[in-house]
Amino acid sequence: MRHMLRAEARRLANTVIWSWDGFRAAWATEKTLRQWTLANALSAALAFTLDLTPGERALILALGLLILAAELINTAVEEVVDMLSPGHDPRAKKAKDCGSACVALAAIAAGMAWVVVLAG
Repeated sequence: MRHMLRAEARRLANTVIWSWDGFRAAWATEKTLRQWTLANALSAALAFTLDLTPGERALILALGLLILAAELINTAVEEVVDMLSPGHDPRAKKAKDCGSACVALAAIAAGMAWVVVLAG
């Protein structure tokens, strides 16, 4: 039993390390990730400054993280598409555009949440 728990702990540690490596790699090359992170920091500061319910605050924070997740997915799609299709291909464009749309929809959802929360 102890061996199994130790193996699971190691897998979890590896997952954390690999996730952090991915975030750092994207941070180093993706200006939009840095911009969304700044926007999230400001949004979170505002969410903790205003008199919001815990549910409203959780919604704002979760949607902010969702934007960052979408941006990381978009970065991953772009990297793979660029590797597999260095030339112009309409399917490559579609994949990249869909990744961008994913980020846009997450940002719209976060913006809509702010509007609804602030409107009461």
